[in-house]
Amino acid sequence: MNVHGLDKLLNPKRIAIAGVTINPNSVGGKVLSNLVGGAFSGAVYPVNPVSEAILGVPCYHDLASVPRKPDLVIICAAAEKVPSLIGECGELGVEGVIIMSAGFGESGPDGVLLSASLRKQINRYPDMRVLGPNCLGIIVPGINLNASFAHGIPMKGHVAFVSQSGALCTSVLDWARDEKIGFSYFVSIGNALDVDFADLIDYLGEDEKTESIILYIESITDARRFMTASRAFARTKPIIVYKAGRFPQSAAVAASHTGAMAAEDAVYDAAFRRAGMARVLNLGEIFDCVELIGRNRFPQGARLGIVTNAGGPGVMAVDTLIEHSGKLAALSETSKKALDDCLPAFWSGGNPVDILGDANAKRYEKAAKIVLDDSGVDALLVILTPQAMTKPDKVAGKIGKLTELTRKPVLASWMGGETVKEGMAILVESGVATFTTPEQAVRAFMTLVNYADNLQDLYETPRDIMVEFNKNQAAMRSDFLSVLPLKKGMLSEMDAKSLLNLYGISTTRPEIAESVDEAFAIVDRIGYPVVMKIHSPDISHKTEAGGVVLNIECESTLRSSWKHIIESVSSYNPDAEISGISVQRMVPLEDGLELILGARKDPVFGTVIMVGKGGVATEIWGDTALGFPPLNEHLASRMLQSLKIFPLLSGFRGRDVVNLDSLMDVMMRFSYMVCDNPEIEEIDINPLLCNSSEIIALDARASISPEVTLERPYDHLALRPYPAEFVTGKILGDGTEILLRPIKPEDEPMWMDMLGSCSKESIYSRFGFFYNWANHKAAVRYCYIDYDREIAIVAEISEGDKRSIHAIGRLVADPDLETVEYAILVDDQWQNRGLGGIVTEYCEKIAREWGVKQIVAQTTVDNQRMIHLFETRDYKIYHKGGAVKVCKDLE
Repeated sequence: MNVHGLDKLLNPKRIAIAGVTINPNSVGGKVLSNLVGGAFSGAVYPVNPVSEAILGVPCYHDLASVPRKPDLVIICAAAEKVPSLIGECGELGVEGVIIMSAGFGESGPDGVLLSASLRKQINRYPDMRVLGPNCLGIIVPGINLNASFAHGIPMKGHVAFVSQSGALCTSVLDWARDEKIGFSYFVSIGNALDVDFADLIDYLGEDEKTESIILYIESITDARRFMTASRAFARTKPIIVYKAGRFPQSAAVAASHTGAMAAEDAVYDAAFRRAGMARVLNLGEIFDCVELIGRNRFPQGARLGIVTNAGGPGVMAVDTLIEHSGKLAALSETSKKALDDCLPAFWSGGNPVDILGDANAKRYEKAAKIVLDDSGVDALLVILTPQAMTKPDKVAGKIGKLTELTRKPVLASWMGGETVKEGMAILVESGVATFTTPEQAVRAFMTLVNYADNLQDLYETPRDIMVEFNKNQAAMRSDFLSVLPLKKGMLSEMDAKSLLNLYGISTTRPEIAESVDEAFAIVDRIGYPVVMKIHSPDISHKTEAGGVVLNIECESTLRSSWKHIIESVSSYNPDAEISGISVQRMVPLEDGLELILGARKDPVFGTVIMVGKGGVATEIWGDTALGFPPLNEHLASRMLQSLKIFPLLSGFRGRDVVNLDSLMDVMMRFSYMVCDNPEIEEIDINPLLCNSSEIIALDARASISPEVTLERPYDHLALRPYPAEFVTGKILGDGTEILLRPIKPEDEPMWMDMLGSCSKESIYSRFGFFYNWANHKAAVRYCYIDYDREIAIVAEISEGDKRSIHAIGRLVADPDLETVEYAILVDDQWQNRGLGGIVTEYCEKIAREWGVKQIVAQTTVDNQRMIHLFETRDYKIYHKGGAVKVCKDLE
């Protein structure tokens, strides 16, 4: 496993330490002590030009003097010496480097310059991967490797911890030893000049020992790679994330409401949800979540059962559960009767199950087992308060044994100090997640529940709502470019609305009047009532400038409104260029609900979309939801459902129901618009008037930057949108027309139908076993994909209004995009008609466009049709037992 070339870094056999000194308390001294004293089985080479030996280990004058090339070099030297040491490593062909030295980008202007010099040096050696600088190092308990200056090695485990903060790492390590939590990897990435979160997530995703990751993030550099790696990992393993720096002290002045309201932390939060992660909001919750994740128990829902010997702590647990949107499990009548039979008459009669203050270990055991066995309970929290009749250690022993008999998470809160200490130790030893307060336990439980909810939201099948446009993508792009300003600035309201119209979003149409007489002429055509707005490239928030007058119903009001707007704007900004005043029909606001729909470019995650309560007080309401384009029906729906005003959209207390399908259609069109046009820096529709009959933009503003250069397609987005460029038509030899296109989540029903029409033999030939495909979880794996490193081309055939899929060719690239694995399935009735060959040739064409070096596939010896397909297309065929491997070099 050498994903992203990290194997030498994370699984080294020979390690050199550059900059180590005889001082045992120096960074280098601590690292050497950890390596030689921690049972690491590999070779260790201290590099020191003046010392013969350190800690009894012979030293070498320089890196070139080391007898065998190190897999890993750890640099502990002064910052100014690091670039030259990197050069030495590069010339020797070293593939892994850890820079522990500080004094770079984190230390001021001089450090920034030194960091740039270091980055330039690193880039000279593409085969060398560098962790740091300014990092603690790495710990890999599985190979007894402590390549850090932290004390001791934690237990072996299945949780990987990756952090930008070295100090936090040492705290977690210290705590983990007491709590007997094990780790697969412990990595401090520091300033992350080279190896970053995305690299490590990909590596850990391929590591069988790692079953979950905890991330401590201060900042992200390449959001696209981070999102791709995280989504791939989160499909099969959980990621818990803590983001530091939630409340920056200042924010840049924004040209739109969206820019002001889509704050940095809210964007990170939306990114974590879209990637299927679970987020914790304070440092203590990281430790609490490690308790649960380290025990490898994940709840199937939010229904919590509680057993307690005191009513107060039970109420505390319920309060926290409800505060975090959990559910208090409703016990079945069968469970209640069983509890009646084994508990005193005065037990609470429901959940929380208060078994009273005189409860002994046996009573705890019986009650806990009944609650755990209830099908309506997803997890159990056992609370103990020390009372005269209570034996905390005996109860802990019973609960520990009970945990071994269930897959449901069991949490414990032993409240107190010295009295409960022994009991807590027994629980920890038994693998029970143990907390000092009920609130801690509930918060940790809900973090994992939210993780499960995020995944479910991520992979829920959207309805197949077709969004059709009057023009093709190229034509719309051309029309957009025709209205671009020559320099960065605001589009006029008319041009902003023209852009919306281009994508099929309805707007009111303003007309520009340069005098009051021209305004009267416009009103003569469209009639009263009207709205008048200032038309100026220098005024973004027109209402704040006094540049908007609504519901003008007569000549005298129009004349006075004209005067008011000119005077107000001139007072607001004396230097503003006033090009006139727009006049448009007045749409009664009481006929619907005002929303805001906007987008802005986040400096990290690129374009982000916001929807929420609109109108002039939108920032006061603060009721918004963020999402990442492209949106589909399900993602748009989830954004709307997360709003506090969602009941108003659904017809709350007699209000007209908003046409949600039309609203989601507008949101999807809006997302296509910002995907297609990277020049859009910020754009607002506010208000977007929504009612039962129409969704119409009453006002719009857009900030445009015409000089945008993208290194790769859609580089302004955190997620690769649907690759429409790979949609093409083909004709089979018998004249049948087929559509080849990438798969999408909406295809799940057709995917199910196709696999249902395949014989068991065809299924076995495709998957290598009799795959149980007939469930949503299986479909998620094949219909919900990240187009940056995976694609499935479906062959779609239409018969009248019915569309169906009859072949699927799938390309899955390794994280480094070196090799792509290919597989194909053709349903039985369409085999031997040339369909497999057409799909295979098209997929090979896509692989070449990706720039991968080799395409590989596997099949079985009895699948002669598939072997013949590859043989006739110049693939190399290798037989090994009953398996057949095929490959083709694409360079």
